[in-house]
Amino acid sequence: MAQAARTQRSLLSLLNSDGKEHPVENTFAVVTLVLGAIAVLTTLSPSLHLVSSWVGLIGIGTGLWGQLISSTTGERFLLIIGLGAASLGFYLGMAHGGLFGGVLG
Repeated sequence: MAQAARTQRSLLSLLNSDGKEHPVENTFAVVTLVLGAIAVLTTLSPSLHLVSSWVGLIGIGTGLWGQLISSTTGERFLLIIGLGAASLGFYLGMAHGGLFGGVLG
């Protein structure tokens, strides 16, 4: 008698939708998402423009590299969300004072 296979649904299984493990790619996706969230949340206070601009810039870099090496659609989805948030935080941080906060200019 045939039995139905049970599939466990977790965040990791959504990222590894092809059945293979991708620890490096998943790490880039989660790190980009966290950096994007930090960059956006720190733009709520204009005095934190150094944090938002630098964290946003680093988030853009990790997101672009993660897009380059990503393997599944779930990873790409998280990377795009994180990239958008990091970009928004970076641009608003630049508008509030930039990467160096007026020290070099």
